[in-house]
Amino acid sequence: KPLPKLPVPPLKQSLNKYLRSLKPIISTEQYERTRAIVHEFGRDGGNGELLQQKLLEYVEKTTNWSYDWWLNDMYLKIRLPLPIHVNPGMVFPKQHFSDEGQRLRFAAKLISGILDYKVIIDAKALPVDRARHNKPGQPMCMEQYYRLFSSYRVPGLVKDELVSPTSSVMPEPEHIIVVCNNQFFVLDVIINFKRLSDQDLVSQLKRIVDSSTEETDPSIGFLTAMSRTDWARARMKLMENSTNRDSLDMIERCIFVLCLDAPMDHPPAEVGKPMDADDEPLALQMLHGGGVGMNAGNRWFDKTMQFIIGTDGTCGLNYEHSPSEGVAVVQLVEHLLRYIDSETHKRKLTRAQSICELPYPRRLRWKLTSYTIDDIQRATLTLDESVNDLDLKLIRFTVFGKNFPKSQNMSPDAFIQIALQLTYYRMYGKITHTYESASTRRFQLGRVDNIRSASCEALAFAKAMVCEEEVPIEKKMQLLHETIEFQTDNCIQTILGHGFDCHFLGLREVNGDPTPEIFTDLSFIESNQFRLSTSQVLTKLDTFMCYGPVVADGYGTAYNPHEDYILFAITSFKSHPDTDSFVFRTHLKHSLMDMFNLCNSSNNNFQIYKEG
Repeated sequence: KPLPKLPVPPLKQSLNKYLRSLKPIISTEQYERTRAIVHEFGRDGGNGELLQQKLLEYVEKTTNWSYDWWLNDMYLKIRLPLPIHVNPGMVFPKQHFSDEGQRLRFAAKLISGILDYKVIIDAKALPVDRARHNKPGQPMCMEQYYRLFSSYRVPGLVKDELVSPTSSVMPEPEHIIVVCNNQFFVLDVIINFKRLSDQDLVSQLKRIVDSSTEETDPSIGFLTAMSRTDWARARMKLMENSTNRDSLDMIERCIFVLCLDAPMDHPPAEVGKPMDADDEPLALQMLHGGGVGMNAGNRWFDKTMQFIIGTDGTCGLNYEHSPSEGVAVVQLVEHLLRYIDSETHKRKLTRAQSICELPYPRRLRWKLTSYTIDDIQRATLTLDESVNDLDLKLIRFTVFGKNFPKSQNMSPDAFIQIALQLTYYRMYGKITHTYESASTRRFQLGRVDNIRSASCEALAFAKAMVCEEEVPIEKKMQLLHETIEFQTDNCIQTILGHGFDCHFLGLREVNGDPTPEIFTDLSFIESNQFRLSTSQVLTKLDTFMCYGPVVADGYGTAYNPHEDYILFAITSFKSHPDTDSFVFRTHLKHSLMDMFNLCNSSNNNFQIYKEG
């Protein structure tokens, strides 16, 4: 039974939600100007009704009316470089490699685990995800999973292209790309219709490691860290040579990229130690490779899945975000880690081939002109500037996890979102436009819409919590419950297809030119400057994701609530005088503690905690 189509919300409903989202953030004077513009747009027989009708007609012709517009607006038209700005990093639990052989054995198991998972994906045999809340059991769209190993982002001068093979004319790729010492190698993982055993994979990986230092070409991978327009121009120059075209084709068609990283300058991984602030260098390694002098050239950022394994036991991934949301990546990662840790996984294998029977992994060759060498040089300079500018801080908050909000009959996600609003208010004396991704996978080709967490209720609660005049506990709790209730209801409406961000995007795109005044108004432009970009990324294992801010004066905040602790990854840019991840982290801890103590005081449970 096919999933339903993404609905188009009623026009007046979206307009009212939009005005409500502005009220706690902009001045009264600006709000009144914008309200007049909105009322003119939404009046009976006005431009809004005309565009709404055009959008409803367009819905009938498409599987998901918002998908292409959203993909272009969210990713493909963005001209910023992929590292930090677009591609998230994910840190896996630490490993301990006593020698290089142990690292390569881990890498071989990872390859085998991915190939196992890919067999299920290719057969479209993954169990269908189902909603756990709000109509529990409702099936979810699985298309994101099927793009993990079949998609590639090609840079364009104005807009990138997400390439996904849609026909069976081209044979399925049977190779991966291994990057070691900034050199790229083709590793065939299927030879004569047979998958390589773990032992064969180790032999081939050792060959790659040994030969990666014999000769070194300039680090071509740096080009994928350029702005998208600059990389598109550089790629055109590369493609003028047939050798380069062949090498690019092998990278673009591979199943995934495996990055065997050189040692970084951070302390060795301690196996079994929980993730905490000491793991910030690991997160940076996954986000951008640590800079030009480290492993940033040991990447190909356009490829959807890049798995990273360092000599010191650090491991994780960097993924290009446009094909898929975090949920599909997390499911893959947890399958992999269970596979690797399992002592029982056994596969019937043909005998291990003699090393001489295996074709040697092929080093990719490049014919580089002076123009391309100059491009690489420029890429390294801008990349190092971005690497040095990123300010990342982690929190492993252990006073409570998601079980505590549940014990208060509150949504853990809403509780954390309100703590983030309180944190921002503490720092700046105001709240700000906030992005929280909400999955719309209940619908065909569903991706995400935006839960706007900055509300009038959140502002009233924040004011009460930091007010110099003491506000009674009962009043604070009333405000907290009202804020939680609004946030939870807002979340439910958004995942059921009634957010206004995608709706407004559809009205803009279906219109063409000229753009209606509602979308050129200063309030609308500012409402899409998300100084808080947030995302809940749930994992069962002790792993976490991180990503950069989406505006110069903003914060990126990924969080992962477990039963008894919460992991946060906070990012900002050092170059902006108004942001500081360390200060944000400090205030976030205080906000979480104050909300915890407030709930306990209200419950006559005097288990009050103080930091330090």
